[in-house]
Amino acid sequence: MLTVLTDKGTGIVTSVPSDSPDDYMALHDLKSKPALRAKFGVKDEWVLPFEVVPIINIPEFGDKSAEKVCIDLKIKSQNEKEKLAEAKRLTYLRGFTEGTLLVGEYTGMRVQEAKPLIRNNLLEINEAVMYSEPEKKVMSRSGDECVVALTDQWYITYGEQEWREKAEECLSNMKLYSDETRHGFEHTLSWLNQWACSRSFGLGTRIPWDEQFLVESLSDSTFYMAYYTIAHLLQNKDMYGSDTSLVKPEQMTDDVWNFVFCKGPYPESSDIAQSLLSKMKQEFEYWYPFDLRVSGKDLIQNHLTFCIYNHTALVDQHHWPRGFRCNGHIMLNSEKMSKSTGNFRTLRQAIEEFSADATRFSLADAGDGMDDANFVFETANAAILRLTKEISWMEEVIAAEPSLRTGPPSTFADRVFDNEINIAVTLTEQHFNEYMFREALKVGFYDFQAARDEYRFSCGVGGMNRDLLWRFMDAQTRLIAPICPHYAEYVWRELLKKDGFVVNAGWPTANLPDLTLKRANKYLQDSIVTMRKLLQKQVSGSKKGSKKGGQVPPPSEGNKLTRGLIYVNEQYDGWKEECLRILQSKFDRNTRSFAADKDILEELQKSTIGQAANYKEILKTCMPFLRFKKDEAISVGPHALDLKLPFGEMEVLRENLDLMKRQLGLERVEILSASDEDAVRRAGEQVRLLNQNPPSPGNPTAIFLS
Repeated sequence: MLTVLTDKGTGIVTSVPSDSPDDYMALHDLKSKPALRAKFGVKDEWVLPFEVVPIINIPEFGDKSAEKVCIDLKIKSQNEKEKLAEAKRLTYLRGFTEGTLLVGEYTGMRVQEAKPLIRNNLLEINEAVMYSEPEKKVMSRSGDECVVALTDQWYITYGEQEWREKAEECLSNMKLYSDETRHGFEHTLSWLNQWACSRSFGLGTRIPWDEQFLVESLSDSTFYMAYYTIAHLLQNKDMYGSDTSLVKPEQMTDDVWNFVFCKGPYPESSDIAQSLLSKMKQEFEYWYPFDLRVSGKDLIQNHLTFCIYNHTALVDQHHWPRGFRCNGHIMLNSEKMSKSTGNFRTLRQAIEEFSADATRFSLADAGDGMDDANFVFETANAAILRLTKEISWMEEVIAAEPSLRTGPPSTFADRVFDNEINIAVTLTEQHFNEYMFREALKVGFYDFQAARDEYRFSCGVGGMNRDLLWRFMDAQTRLIAPICPHYAEYVWRELLKKDGFVVNAGWPTANLPDLTLKRANKYLQDSIVTMRKLLQKQVSGSKKGSKKGGQVPPPSEGNKLTRGLIYVNEQYDGWKEECLRILQSKFDRNTRSFAADKDILEELQKSTIGQAANYKEILKTCMPFLRFKKDEAISVGPHALDLKLPFGEMEVLRENLDLMKRQLGLERVEILSASDEDAVRRAGEQVRLLNQNPPSPGNPTAIFLS
């Protein structure tokens, strides 16, 4: 085995090829490579007769997990260290948390339950000794390998059964903002045991009962948030603690702290005024626990888990932590920050280079969740231009106020834009509440501005509605204020002429978003794009339509297309209706998954389709439709299986005839029903296009005529 370290321990290790990928590949190499056996003097009888002995069963991996994972990862030899490291991670984690023993007196027991029992048993019969070793090689800054000495130190017994159960209960009620964070805490609680909480030198607090030691940094400061609740009383209302306090540090004895934080008895021996002690206790009881603590993801496996444990040990349940928001590290321009390479900025440098608001804009855009955030200089520079451009647009709108359309919103475009404002306000608030700042910026700024631009284009000669534009400018300013407060204050006071500050104006009000109206508008916009491509194809005869937003090339004078016939079929019928009803009955809305294909086919055979004499021929037509609709439902949800859309397609298209004529460059557009035989005959020779591409709910078919 090539990975055995000859400079560590005895050099003798137990081989477990059933569950150790390294051991399995070592055995595999020795059995399959005679040259390797010869090189190391390994006799055939030492290797060839032996097979892998199963000792643990792991769900999904079976009783030979190492072999299974090595095959899945296509590992060919023990030299593939990176793949073997990944295989080890998969098998060891699942083996410990989910594996079940197949041999020995603990057969049938979970590995994580049996492991401490086996350990204790080996120690009791004197077949094992306890020892400690560093997690990895320790090197000094001078490049020397360090010898780590195990000296007396203090441990906290995290992992003790009753205490761990309390910690798990606390965690189950906490808001953690991502599944990845929760899984990280759950995994840490599953393995965390004794933790060395002391060290002999450095900065820190002396351990009260043994002052030769200091509290090591990860174990320290897990309860300091409680101090915030009484700091103003101990620091004479001075935030920095530079003023003279009425209470001296030595007066804050253990009895005092127990009384204030831990419901201990009143400290009769304390010379602190009873009124002040009672006030401190009242403040703590009122303000604690903390609702949120923001920290790095690397502290989940230690410091933050200690915080949970220590709170459950010290205070009652209603004072336990309520939430952690863990984040990744920050990169600059997709590279790790490093002073040595110059890829580095302090906060002051960023503000001086980009401005405060552009820096905040780029930070918000850098990333959400536990992934490393990426601060991009180009984004910060673009933010300056984008915000400046927005100011110019607002100035133009305000100057053109007399020419704007007045009265309540009345057109389809008005209703859509008003609904987009409601959506932006609602979703941006949700994202801010979840501390998803990039999503808040995307919805409350980028998408919101795109909706405004679409509205501008959709209105045409009728013009935009004055009230809607003022509502947009008001809402946009409030939505961007948490990210770009200086810009927002300028717009609020100088352009919109509002009183006070935007930060005090409150969140904009919004009605419940109309998701059906949003779908109707998407249907309209998608249909126009598709029609534009069909128009170009019909004009040029090419196989490729124009790109979205592209101009239709001018046709020859003799082939000028000026009319459009848009055929609509608002409901699935016949065999398609039958297929959709079957899919609806076999779809799980919660998991967005379908029953097995054989179950769907059985239902199809029982239906009127299955009773048809030409069932096999119909089935050839049904299968592509079934596959398409299954994929669509898994992607977008159950509404993909509806027999008709939740709005009238013909009504939406007819209400937007002017927009369609402008977008397609046509003089006349008619909306017709595909089920109307007279309407179909109007297509003339082009009816073949209708037969080749019949309309279906959500997909109208357009034919263009001279």
